[in-house]
Amino acid sequence: MKNSNVAEFFATKLSALHFDQFDEEIIHWAKVGILDTVGVTLAGSAQPCAEILSSVLEGSVGHSILFGKSRTCSALDAAFINGTASHALDFDDCNNTMGGHPSVPIVPALFALSDEMLVTGKDFIAAYVAGFEVETKLAMMVNFYHYTKGWHPTSTLGVFGAAAACAHLLKLNEHQIKIALALAASGASGIKANFGSMTKPMHIGRCAREGLLASKLAQAGYTANEINVFEHPQGFLEVYNGSGNYDIEKGIRAWADPFDIVKPGIAIKQYPCCGSTHPAIDCAISIALEHAINPEDIERVEVWIHERRLQHTNRPNPNSQLDAKFSVQYVVARALLESCVSLEHFEGDHYNDSAVRNLMKKIDARPYDEVQFSSENHFGGEVRVHLHSGLVLKAKVQAPLGRTSDNPLPADRLKKKFELCANGIISIDMAKQACDMIENLEAIDDMRLLTKLFKTHE
Repeated sequence: MKNSNVAEFFATKLSALHFDQFDEEIIHWAKVGILDTVGVTLAGSAQPCAEILSSVLEGSVGHSILFGKSRTCSALDAAFINGTASHALDFDDCNNTMGGHPSVPIVPALFALSDEMLVTGKDFIAAYVAGFEVETKLAMMVNFYHYTKGWHPTSTLGVFGAAAACAHLLKLNEHQIKIALALAASGASGIKANFGSMTKPMHIGRCAREGLLASKLAQAGYTANEINVFEHPQGFLEVYNGSGNYDIEKGIRAWADPFDIVKPGIAIKQYPCCGSTHPAIDCAISIALEHAINPEDIERVEVWIHERRLQHTNRPNPNSQLDAKFSVQYVVARALLESCVSLEHFEGDHYNDSAVRNLMKKIDARPYDEVQFSSENHFGGEVRVHLHSGLVLKAKVQAPLGRTSDNPLPADRLKKKFELCANGIISIDMAKQACDMIENLEAIDDMRLLTKLFKTHE
């Protein structure tokens, strides 16, 4: 399909996409992504970036629930605040195609919209899968040049996922969907220079809001460049990637063959920090569990991850909680010392713990080469711990556990993660109800029966 119009292609495909077309595997992975996103959003609702944003928008009025709060607000502001909360801990799911986090731009926007209108569980799943497919197939067109250039794909591509999902939920026609995507193109933003600060999670809140706003404006009759907003000489593809740095046909050929939510699938995080550090964490934990290491016996530590991922994680001297989430030196030190990397490691000034700081000084992080890993693998990791005795402790992974649907996080770990995230935000009973309802999401007649469980009753 040469010289394809991207907006028209997506609009045609979205209009024809229905829940009844989905097999059990698609539905399963949709529920995995939704459950994980609800959990991390609840946990993130208490973080400063979400709290500050919520306080600034305190006068907002509407029916949409704020996760972990007792008040409601407008759907646009709920998408903004909840979207920010969903990414606050960097604990949300990832996707290899997108080079980012596929669910958080979409799910908060859909929940906010679901509080304004009657939405069934089947409608919600279909809209989520639709948005997921749009953003990941667009990612195929622009990555990994887009990722490497410095754009934050979760935001710059996620805004299209949010717009597509909300347009699907609103049952917009093809013309309106094209308008929504064109509007989303002008709402695409987010640069990696702001990683390690409150602005990174706010990228997600903004793109969730922009996607929802785009669909609402399209429904109301707003105008935008529906003809060639992607292909225009000053359109999305040329401006964000530049001539010769994208491939439209690559994304179009791959549509729903398979659905990206199934393969490579959703990567569920075990650790609340940048996913680029996870291969090294897995290696470090493996070494720590196999050997009783005295930190004083360590001479030096070598860490290898992919060059593209090292660019934003080579932070030997993190100066804040958020900065620590992007420091491969910090998380590897934690993993070696404690055989885990948990939420509490990014609270207060734990990043300044003396034992961790001392070990970080001995850690050298560098990019791996094609001798260590295949050139096609950008999720490998290797750690070598050199002891003063001359002994070298080694571990190597091709990809962290849970990174793809071929290597999924076990169901019991996913449920445990949800429980840990919800703990202290909503009651144990409400968390159990929410988990049970999401496991049977296709049976829900009104999504507001679920969203009310995310609200506190203070």
